[in-house]
Amino acid sequence: MSEETRQRKSWLDGFMAYPLPAGLDEEVARRNIVLLDQKLYQLWSLGENLIYAWTPSEHGLEVLLAPHALLTEFTERAPGGAERMRRATMLETLLAQQEHLSAEAFQATARELELKPLHVALPFSPSDGLGLRLVAAIVERYGIRLVEDRAVILLDAVGFSLLTPLEQVVQLSSLSCSVNAAYAKLLDREININFARTTTGDGFYIWNRMRGMAANVELYQLLQFILADNALARERATRKGTVPRLRACFHVGSHYEFYQSEGLNPTSFSYLVGQVTIELARMIERALPGQILVGKFYTAMRDADDEMLMVDSKDFVDCTRAPLQALNGLALGGSEIDEIACYLTGQRDTAFGGSYGINEYEIQDKHGLLHRVYNAKINIHRRHGEPIYLGLREDDLAGFHARIVNG
Repeated sequence: MSEETRQRKSWLDGFMAYPLPAGLDEEVARRNIVLLDQKLYQLWSLGENLIYAWTPSEHGLEVLLAPHALLTEFTERAPGGAERMRRATMLETLLAQQEHLSAEAFQATARELELKPLHVALPFSPSDGLGLRLVAAIVERYGIRLVEDRAVILLDAVGFSLLTPLEQVVQLSSLSCSVNAAYAKLLDREININFARTTTGDGFYIWNRMRGMAANVELYQLLQFILADNALARERATRKGTVPRLRACFHVGSHYEFYQSEGLNPTSFSYLVGQVTIELARMIERALPGQILVGKFYTAMRDADDEMLMVDSKDFVDCTRAPLQALNGLALGGSEIDEIACYLTGQRDTAFGGSYGINEYEIQDKHGLLHRVYNAKINIHRRHGEPIYLGLREDDLAGFHARIVNG
């Protein structure tokens, strides 16, 4: 496969990031993806219906299908407050399901939602003809999922609203180019991040379609290379204002993921809405030009052994350091990388040998709500080039409207 073919992807290629069953030919897998997608498309009925749950059978799937309105009607028709809360919790648990339900749980859910299961006939076994994780990813295009453990980036161009429309287009094009360049750098080291993005008007939300600790670490690596490419582009720019100055936020939190209709098809990329996007929007409002903020989180993430572990913001940044060593030697701006150092900032503690602590900040948004964040720094040292310093030092935060809440 040529380099160009490897990097230019269709909606089909996005699904090929999932592991295939042993011995399954890629071309056979592609045909099976298209066949399953066509079957689900017919049930989707131009966006009228959603798939709420599914379970595999020997030659197909059993699915629970209903209009969007069930999302609210199921709780609204509850006879009392306690029952409404129980139903809301049950629905959230169902939407948070990453993969299929067992046959017993599927039948119980069908009774609870008062839905009759539908059979989707296939000429192959889902587990052997695609793999259940891949089937789950395809089914998700036709439903709504509640995600608790995915990291999301928000990039914002400073002073964007003051630019002319033509200048805005130029800056967004530059930012898009930096995103693509960062992705290409990671591809060079076989880090095939399956990322998605959606515009905010003056920037982008970016996330990894894959989930888990490794996927979130890859997203943090992508953020570092986006900011580095942007910094180099700003240095090379011959005309002021053609490359945006950025501020960036990184956070992990809950959100709903869904696929809008585009013409007569569901979009090939998802949209996010929920607590994590709200938190990021509030964080970016207070971020200084050039600043990198990491939101405070404590979330269960799946590790490489498929085990769930609880991870907080400090643990996460610590866990990103070892994978960064694999990027040493990668060329950036014509010079090879010797080291990438990423850390959360704080004041020097003279009582403990002059080591640096980590400051936790509290910011207040325009609605009076409080949010906890950390200030992040990324230093990229190059063998034959000047270091690239990303983010702001503690000494640079005089204009940061936040208070330290350590302890």
